Amino acid sequence: MDKTLGYLREILSNYTDDHSEGGHIYRKLSEGHYTSEGSFVRDLNQKEINFLNKILPKEINYAKEEQDEKRANELNEVFELLF
Repeated sequence: MDKTLGYLREILSNYTDDHSEGGHIYRKLSEGHYTSEGSFVRDLNQKEINFLNKILPKEINYAKEEQDEKRANELNEVFELLF
């Protein structure tokens, strides 16, 4: 799995219990055989995109606060592809 998608799957695991959409995207990512973040994003529907648009800014900021620039940059790549 692409490293960027690995980071995304990791943060989505925090949204599987309280958010049905988070659980759905997590399963989609875990079961899919995506070779890049681009192929994953192209496979998302509008509801999934909206959910990621909602959570990714918060997760990117958290990574920056933890001084994990690599994770912040990788998650930002996905965020930019959503537009």
